[in-house]
Amino acid sequence: MIVLIRKRVLAGSILVCLCLAGMSAVFWAGLRPAGVPAFAAGAGGPVTVVIDPGHGGEDGGAVSPDGVTESRINLEISLRLHELLRFMGQRTVLIRTEDVSVHTEGETMRARKVSDIRRRVELVNGTENAVLLSIHQNSLPSSPVTHGAQVFWNGAEGAEGLAAVVQDALNAAVNCGNEKQSRKIPDTIYLMKHVTAPAILTECGFLSNREETALLQTPSHQLKLAGAIAAGYLRCLAGEEVP
Repeated sequence: MIVLIRKRVLAGSILVCLCLAGMSAVFWAGLRPAGVPAFAAGAGGPVTVVIDPGHGGEDGGAVSPDGVTESRINLEISLRLHELLRFMGQRTVLIRTEDVSVHTEGETMRARKVSDIRRRVELVNGTENAVLLSIHQNSLPSSPVTHGAQVFWNGAEGAEGLAAVVQDALNAAVNCGNEKQSRKIPDTIYLMKHVTAPAILTECGFLSNREETALLQTPSHQLKLAGAIAAGYLRCLAGEEVP
């Protein structure tokens, strides 16, 4: 029997294999055998990773000079992150699976955006033993050369350590020569302030940088970002800390 495999399917399979190999390299290179997880399963069951593709629908988020909105890029990276973590045996929940808002009410765009962000908080806080991984894109029009991925954490226990390990993985995967430090997120970010779970927000790149905007739209780079975030999460779950 002759089996015909479409080139696109074959390329996708190779891409996933390469990403998993790279993800394993990032994971094992940094893992120390002894350590205490920053967060672990509690009485209510195992940890559930809530993946939040930022923005969506009419709220496109940041916009590049040539009109590329962040909401769809956030979704593509989040879907890949979801698939990788599920493959590695983790429980995951996606806040959205399409380029839509998750609002439940509102007659104006502003009201719908308020409803959307409050709904995200409700979904995270309503999930037992949750850890939030929120995916976004950055923009700094005043400095179009600025680029790279950076992680921010909220005030919940375990979030700072998680952010540090994920940042370390991203520095190795996509920030070579442009390494960044994870930072505490300002209290002005409603989602990160009001969720009670350990939460990190990853700004995966800058849409104000034309070269990085083009890169962020490619499946290979989206998969590389997802792989680094997944590897960082798993390293932290295994007890690794970054000095």
